[in-house]
Amino acid sequence: MNPLQRFLATFAVVSLVLAANAAAPAAELQPLPDVVAIDVLLHPDKTMLAAATKANEQLRTDYPAGFSLDKLHTPHISTIQRFVRRDDLARIEAELDRVFAVAKPTALELEATGYYSLPVGDLGLAGIVIKPTSELRDLQDRIIAAVEPFAVEGTADAFVPSADGAAIAPSIVDYVNGYVPERSGKNFNPHVTVGLGNTPFVKRLIAAPFPAFKFRITGASVYHLGNYGTAAVELWSPDDKPVAK
Repeated sequence: MNPLQRFLATFAVVSLVLAANAAAPAAELQPLPDVVAIDVLLHPDKTMLAAATKANEQLRTDYPAGFSLDKLHTPHISTIQRFVRRDDLARIEAELDRVFAVAKPTALELEATGYYSLPVGDLGLAGIVIKPTSELRDLQDRIIAAVEPFAVEGTADAFVPSADGAAIAPSIVDYVNGYVPERSGKNFNPHVTVGLGNTPFVKRLIAAPFPAFKFRITGASVYHLGNYGTAAVELWSPDDKPVAK
């Protein structure tokens, strides 16, 4: 199944779920845009998922309009977020397939050390901070080397449209455009985004004691990004049908 077919199949299911459960109408079924906002991400195990879910519930108690962690907001660790051309996706996947064949993401054991946040207007986008290891940095370097030759400048049109019709946050567009070098190499800040909250609440969350814990990685994927840099629709993973070499 090619990336476009996978996107359409997944988006059809998501649209039905949203139509049944969301107060706002689901986004209309549509193909990938010419330029796509992608995230090459790592999937954390159930230990991290439990911690992320707990934090998300706390944030939504403070700010009920914030997003929940679900199929349109998959908890993950970003290694690179970039705008790429839809027509280059197959070549990017082939390059990543070679990376993951050598650098096994599932060999990683990582440690969560606290919370951090990014400002989004009057809100804070909170995440669980992960201690970068030499192995994680090496994996990011390999992924960047595979993806960066295909990177282009992008706009809000490159994201999965918000189901409620909300505009894509301009700060997220800037974030993806500047991910390399602003979020890579020595600036790499691995984390799992857990939700939105009012700034005073997020500050209290960050200041509270945090019991560090270790967790593992269960896999890797390429996702189409949604608003706030959420992982909205999976496009590819190394577990898919092998790409032609």
